[in-house]
Amino acid sequence: MAAAPTSSIKPEMRKDMIDGDLRDQIAGIEADIDQLAKTLDGCRKAMLFSKVAIAAGGIWILAYLLGAIRFDPAAMIGAIAAIIGGVVVFGSNSSTSKQTTSAIKAAETRRAELINMIDLRTVGAKGGGL
Repeated sequence: MAAAPTSSIKPEMRKDMIDGDLRDQIAGIEADIDQLAKTLDGCRKAMLFSKVAIAAGGIWILAYLLGAIRFDPAAMIGAIAAIIGGVVVFGSNSSTSKQTTSAIKAAETRRAELINMIDLRTVGAKGGGL
């Protein structure tokens, strides 16, 4: 059997190459986390909007039942549609929000693992001077 070829790359350079690759992976994960955070923010805004739609539809129907407004078929259909649509949008964004939150946690865990793999060096002045 032939001996395995030895690498001509010095160990220090190999370590720097690995650290550079880890830094690239960390940067990619951080970009993913930023995108997931934007998705989560969009979910929160949609959930707030859906709560407003549910409340508006409910208030409209309650106002009719209390006699504060007269019956208007189109307005009543709109109020019911707002309630149903709000519930659907809220439920959809709620589940997306939960999935996104778990994906962010997983990405942050992976990022922490990669950071721990990097050989960090202390940066500072020698001799304690400023």
